[in-house]
Amino acid sequence: MLGNFIGVLFDGIAYGSLLFLISVGLSVTMGLMNFINLAHGAFAMLGGYVCVMLLSQLGLPFLATLPLAFLISALVGLLLERTLYRRLYKASHLDQVLFSIGLTFMAVAGATYFFGPTQQPVVLPDWLRGQVSLFGMDVGAYRLFLIGVVVVITLALGLLIERTRFGAQIRCSVDNQTAAAGLGINVSRVFSLTFALGSGLAGLGGGLGIDVLGLDPTFPMKYMVYFLLVVAVGGAGTIKGPLVAALILGVFDVAGKYYVPQLGAFVIYGLMVVLLIVFPAGLIRRKA
Repeated sequence: MLGNFIGVLFDGIAYGSLLFLISVGLSVTMGLMNFINLAHGAFAMLGGYVCVMLLSQLGLPFLATLPLAFLISALVGLLLERTLYRRLYKASHLDQVLFSIGLTFMAVAGATYFFGPTQQPVVLPDWLRGQVSLFGMDVGAYRLFLIGVVVVITLALGLLIERTRFGAQIRCSVDNQTAAAGLGINVSRVFSLTFALGSGLAGLGGGLGIDVLGLDPTFPMKYMVYFLLVVAVGGAGTIKGPLVAALILGVFDVAGKYYVPQLGAFVIYGLMVVLLIVFPAGLIRRKA
């Protein structure tokens, strides 16, 4: 029984780590840029399809496809930000929601047209398959790899946002665009790079999540609520908040589906209601 509990806990942490990796980009764009981008999952789907195509068509190793998934998703995000998104920065939240949900439907239709409606397979390298021994317990090698990747990316993001000149420019541009421009900061460029960063992280998460979450054209719609839950519960605009929220939701989601399969899909929604009642502004609020 203890072994099952530890296994469920480990799988929940791995699942939550993956949710965080994809959702943290949404936290950046929603919290730091005050833009509600419901098409965020489309960038994750793009990263997944980039990995699949590079694996199947060019025969690249799995790990080599991940930086390319990040880069291509970031470039597409940068292009869309320059041509479409920036036109709606000062629009109402309703306009932003309608635009981004429409973009999501277009992404779903495009993926269905080019790749078909079926699930896309991914072949992991041998060293990421099977079980490994950790403190006397057998755990999934790929899930352990996911946790390690998220730890590294979380530390890097924290340093970028809190300790670098670019991070200071982001915070300044968000809090007061006029003052930031007066200090010589190119606010437009900062927003473009920030949006590209969030899109690239989503693409990286989508590539890493193929084996765990699956990949088909409905991906952006299927997991949209999960990404929004992580940001809403954790607190938009922070790194620590979505991380804590994603881990909590991941563990409870896996545990609910394992111990009470009849109600498993609804456990995290009940948990969300409780957390939002107790922490209406999110677990961790962004400091101005």
